[in-house]
Amino acid sequence: MSPRTPVPLTDDVIAALAMFFHSGTGPSHTAISRALTGTGYGDDYTYNPNVVGPNKEQRVLQGLTLAKRQPARARDLVDAILSTLRTAGLIGSGATSPDVDRLTRALASAGWYLDGDGHVHPFGQIDLDTGGRAALDEQVDRLRRSTADPALLIGTAKDLLESVSKFVLEELGMPVHDKMDYNQLWHLARERLGVLPQQVDTNLSGADAIRAIHQSTWNIADQVNKLRNLQGTGHGRTLPSGVSEDLALLVVREAATVADYMLARLSREKG
Repeated sequence: MSPRTPVPLTDDVIAALAMFFHSGTGPSHTAISRALTGTGYGDDYTYNPNVVGPNKEQRVLQGLTLAKRQPARARDLVDAILSTLRTAGLIGSGATSPDVDRLTRALASAGWYLDGDGHVHPFGQIDLDTGGRAALDEQVDRLRRSTADPALLIGTAKDLLESVSKFVLEELGMPVHDKMDYNQLWHLARERLGVLPQQVDTNLSGADAIRAIHQSTWNIADQVNKLRNLQGTGHGRTLPSGVSEDLALLVVREAATVADYMLARLSREKG
């Protein structure tokens, strides 16, 4: 996952960032000038006590709106503004406020999330070639902690589970090709890790319970995929009737638990 992936500057994201500076609050004009000028979106602002100029919120709105039209360094500007907010203690390090909630919701609706340190990341992008196991572990942890758009999370959970199955097979020396569908990938991954119910030793104490638990790993993976197909792959979709936000969060956190279990089995298998 490239750290320079462009942030989608939707109107909601722009407004949410600007609200940190509403009515003169937030970081100083100097900090704003540094962020704007350093990323190529400077507004030639000079403070003059005798001249009424644009307020801080207006300057941030103008800079971000310009970045939306000329997005070459839009990600740099967003990161620079977030840096000023982190320095001021307004985001990150457990900071909570209506402004933080507003920004979190706006980013989630655009397919991004604000982490606990005040940095932004895209949902659902797992680069196994460069990130490997660490990228999967990060996504598992992210799903467990997230309270963003449930429809987006279900799509992200499905992407995570598919990536886990591919990772397991590749780590165990089995080639993965494009013609393998989700069901096949998961069956083979479970088979290689001894997670199929029929692979449980019947002589084990509690064998029936273990078989049922192993079967549940597939049930969860299968239902996450079915829910994802019903609600679409993109963020902001309407969930199927009867799927509440609480239920959606239960689904994705169960998916994270299954992913974690498969990765733990893989670690044990590889010693």
